[in-house]
Amino acid sequence: MLTFLLKKLPSVLMVAIASSVIAFVLPRLAPGDPAVALAGSDASPEQLAAVRDQLGLNGSLYEQYFHWIWNLLHGDLGRSFAMRRPVATLISSRLESTIELAALALVLMIIIGFTLGILSATLRNQTTKAALDVVNTICLATPPFLIGLLLILLLGIAFPILPVSGEMGLLRDPVKGLQYLILPAFALALPQAAVVARLLATAINSVRGEDFIDLAKAKGVPPGRLMRRHLLRNSLGPAIVAIGLRAGELLGGAIVIEAIFARNGLGQLAVSSVQNRDYLVLQALILGAVLIAVLIQLLSEITIAALDPRIRLEG
Repeated sequence: MLTFLLKKLPSVLMVAIASSVIAFVLPRLAPGDPAVALAGSDASPEQLAAVRDQLGLNGSLYEQYFHWIWNLLHGDLGRSFAMRRPVATLISSRLESTIELAALALVLMIIIGFTLGILSATLRNQTTKAALDVVNTICLATPPFLIGLLLILLLGIAFPILPVSGEMGLLRDPVKGLQYLILPAFALALPQAAVVARLLATAINSVRGEDFIDLAKAKGVPPGRLMRRHLLRNSLGPAIVAIGLRAGELLGGAIVIEAIFARNGLGQLAVSSVQNRDYLVLQALILGAVLIAVLIQLLSEITIAALDPRIRLEG
């Protein structure tokens, strides 16, 4: 394990450096000036110059980048241009909402994806299997924001069962917090679960033709144990890789879903930062999302190696 992590360290560092450059350059490619956003469009050139100097925007891009990296390495994310508060404080105040949404969506993605995948691979009734394939294809082709709007119309307006806007922290009130989370988490998880289901079903059908499966059947292994110990265990690799990749996409999809369901999370913070040209907040959010995706990918590789003894991390 330690050898694997040490071998991955250079590539992780390269990804972090490249991501920091992208996170720094990308917000500055958008039209607009933070000084104008703060001082107003009718501000004089002297006022704009004073605001730029106060924000540290008068230096060259190289100076701004290395100043940001130096502060970042010392645990200082900077101070928001628009809100006049530390970036770390802004992110931490909204982190709980996004983590709750992404975590529940991840759990739902795994449960729904595995259930649909196993059923698609094991059902023998052609009518039921065709109906399941249609459902899976619809979920795969429908974007999260459209699923969210449909859930709002169905379960929030036509049949008002669950709240469709706002939020409540799970730590404050688990029951109400879960009620506010169910609809946005389902909207975020269903398209990703369809991908996991499709890959898992394909892998199970492929493994079913292997010789060791025929041997297990010849020895009289019960169907349930055959599925758990032989078919499913040897088919999880593609599904775990998909979960690792899709888990990173959940953070990106949360931006739209939080806007639809009026959740005050990192997605809303990112949208307001784009509107206000708040570079430091955007830089921290982009870099953090990339590093989380890299960490999830490393965990998925470790999980695959733990499930399949043929794979060794050190190799």
